[in-house]
This record gives sequence, C-alpha cells and structure tokens, in this order.
Amino acid sequence: MKTKKLVILAMLSAISVAGSAFVSFPAGIARAYPIQHAVNVVTAVIFGPAAAVSVAFLTAIVRIMTGTGSLLAFPGGMIGALLAGLLYMKFGKVWTAALGEVVGTGILAALLAVPYAKFLMGTEAAALFFMPPFLVSSLSGAILGAVLVRRLVLNRVKLPLY
Repeated sequence: MKTKKLVILAMLSAISVAGSAFVSFPAGIARAYPIQHAVNVVTAVIFGPAAAVSVAFLTAIVRIMTGTGSLLAFPGGMIGALLAGLLYMKFGKVWTAALGEVVGTGILAALLAVPYAKFLMGTEAAALFFMPPFLVSSLSGAILGAVLVRRLVLNRVKLPLY
C-alpha cells in the first residue's frame, strides 16, 4: 500500500506541474494556476494534510527548477494544502477542504507572501498586493478540485482514504 500511495502522490505532483504549464489565465498582476489548487483539494481529501503539503512542496520544487514557477509557489501551495487537509479531517466535508484551500492560499499565504517576497525575492509589496491574484487562483482551483472529488465519489470510485 505504501508504494501505491507514493506512486499516486507522485502522479498528483506531475499533474500539478503539467497543469500549471498548460492551464493558466491572467489574474490581475499575476497569472492564476488553478490546477495546483485543485490537486491540493483532491490530495487533502484522499490522503490528508501531510500528503497534501508534500505534494504541494514537491510541485513547488519542480516548478521552480523548471522555471515555470516563482518562490511564491512554496507558501501559496503549502499553506492552502495544509488548511484544506486539516479542515477536511475535522469536518469530513469536501466543501471544507475547498474553503481551507481558498482561505489558506488566498488570504493567509497572500499575507505571508509580503515579508517572504521582501526578504527572499527582494520585492517590495503592499499588504494586499498578492491577495487578489491568490484568491482568484485558489477559488477557481478549489471549485475544480471539489467538483472532481464529488464526481469521483458519485461514480463510486474507491478512494484510498487515509
């Protein structure tokens, strides 16, 4: 079972990386990459918060190494994945995982991105500078992820729940 889980997590990371290369749209000053957020919700529901954070971390590393992402991929993906997993674990509802992704990425990670960008990227930004694009990206991806999980459940796909 451990090997199967690792393979599925690697595939989810690959889907997230490939999805960010092909699916994006303008969101104010940045681009929205909803596939990362959809994968966060799916992983949080199926495998829990630790696995969701691991997939988000691996995705961020690969995206940075391939030049398709910035250092903001770390707080943006990981905080949303963690909160999505924790809320799903507590309440057991797919919509709470989606809400966790939006709040974690769209609000908390956007606020954390300001000092993060200043110290690690040398960029000065106002407190609410990152919030609109982070919210648009995370909301669209969280909805996509929640719909995907619901479709899997309605089609009686056996999910390897943690």
